[in-house]
Amino acid sequence: MDYELDAEMKMEKVIENLENKFLTVRAGRANPGMVNGIEVEYYGVKTPITSLANITVPEARQLFVKPFDRGALKDIERAINEANIGITPTNNGEIVILTVPELNEERRKEYVKLSKTYAEEAKVGLRNVRQEINNLIKKEEYPEDEEERLLKSIQNTIDKFNKIVDEMMKEKETELIQI
Repeated sequence: MDYELDAEMKMEKVIENLENKFLTVRAGRANPGMVNGIEVEYYGVKTPITSLANITVPEARQLFVKPFDRGALKDIERAINEANIGITPTNNGEIVILTVPELNEERRKEYVKLSKTYAEEAKVGLRNVRQEINNLIKKEEYPEDEEERLLKSIQNTIDKFNKIVDEMMKEKETELIQI
């Protein structure tokens, strides 16, 4: 079994998850990722909003949600309201418009704190992957020097991914603090 490859694949999933969480943290600019994860009650079935509508960013602080079926407009508007993303949707009869308000200093700090929490959760996820792989290595009957080489390799992998998390956090913090 290739432990390094297995560890790297699992750690990449942790990074992908962090990227998706960072998309939900708004920085005063509209981003289609802000509505990811919102599910709309459509003909009695919970459906992702991205399956029901085109989501575009016509301006830096506006998001347009144009449903493929105009009958779903009210359902989409209701789902966005219920998702409590901090933006009140406006329905003009054809599209739902989300205007992202400017962030005040206090709100920016809250979002930085939330982002740091997400980054820390990612690091915990990376450590869990390392622990899982290390346990698998220790279960095998490897010679001492081979086991040590494998454990060191896994440690180098986690160090690399921790740097990626730190860089992503730094970028997100810079994005949030910019006015």
